[in-house]
Amino acid sequence: MPLRCEIITQERKLFDDEVEIVIAPGVEGEMSILPQHAPLIAALDFGELRVRKGGIEEAFAIGGGVLQVSHDHVIVLADSAEQADEIDIARAEAARERAERIMAEGPPEDPEAYAALQAAIRRANLRLKVARHRRPRRGTGPAPLEFGPDEE
Repeated sequence: MPLRCEIITQERKLFDDEVEIVIAPGVEGEMSILPQHAPLIAALDFGELRVRKGGIEEAFAIGGGVLQVSHDHVIVLADSAEQADEIDIARAEAARERAERIMAEGPPEDPEAYAALQAAIRRANLRLKVARHRRPRRGTGPAPLEFGPDEE
């Protein structure tokens, strides 16, 4: 019996499909939701959310939110979310480098500016991690190594 999963932000519905499992970053740790899961409402942390269908896993970067499970239906209301293939790697790397450079010059004295820089670094690192899952991949192991013609 499949599990229906919807991932929704204020801007749009990012995902809506039947899946085998939803793996989400809860504020108290990672949680896995399978079909026939008990009803649940949980706060989500900043992190990587994964769904698996037919052995293929898709990844999303989410910026917190709420997850609700009811009658084999998972609804993720995310504060922000991006699918792996939507992430601009060059932009994420530039954002991380810019924030790290500012931190290296001396952290800001303003606590809010300091927290914003830390959040920018954390967000860029998450986006880069999730971007590695650009192509849906089988199972949960690492992606296979790819060799060029001269490297085998």
